[in-house]
Amino acid sequence: MTGMTTGNTPRTGAHAAGGSRADANRRRILDVALAELLRDPDASMDQIARAAGVVRRTVYGHFPSREALIGTLVDGAVAAVAEAHRAGRAGVDDPAEALARYTLAVWEIADRYRILVSLAQRSVGEQGIRDRFSPVRASCAKVLQQGMDQGVFTSPLPSPALAYVHEHMLFALMEAVNAGLLAPEEAGPSATITLLTTAGVPAARATELVASLSA
Repeated sequence: MTGMTTGNTPRTGAHAAGGSRADANRRRILDVALAELLRDPDASMDQIARAAGVVRRTVYGHFPSREALIGTLVDGAVAAVAEAHRAGRAGVDDPAEALARYTLAVWEIADRYRILVSLAQRSVGEQGIRDRFSPVRASCAKVLQQGMDQGVFTSPLPSPALAYVHEHMLFALMEAVNAGLLAPEEAGPSATITLLTTAGVPAARATELVASLSA
């Protein structure tokens, strides 16, 4: 019947244009919010609205609270980390090299979001962060188990527990950078060597491997 639409019917005309504008506004708010929160972790919704060039009502139309906005940013960060992890280990047979590659790849993403981790702990909570990272953690555990089965990794911990430890070591290292205890340019290689050695890779081998991948 003319004029009726269904869930499978593409939007056209004014509806499509309105949707495109709304999507563009949402993406811009998220991009600006991340930049503002990295610059000032206490940035308010009003500050974010001004920086994005929209009215406060527009920001709240997409995100009902500051916590919801931060939660959405965390979801984006987790998706980026998951993709970096997948790409880093793709096509690599050696578990030690896979661990090194995906840690270096993940750190590049994590370094961009490291201020967000502290905000997320307050907004979505530790459990919320753990839940979001569970697929990546499970994938890490598989690589660790593969390495243990091959004798590349040795640990008194079972692979799922070691993956959990590795995840929290990365969070701790992000906090160390935030606190000025670790130089940002040294953090990625240092984090990777740390994770390799805690998996039982000799320090000399871990250092050599990371140097070759960072060259």
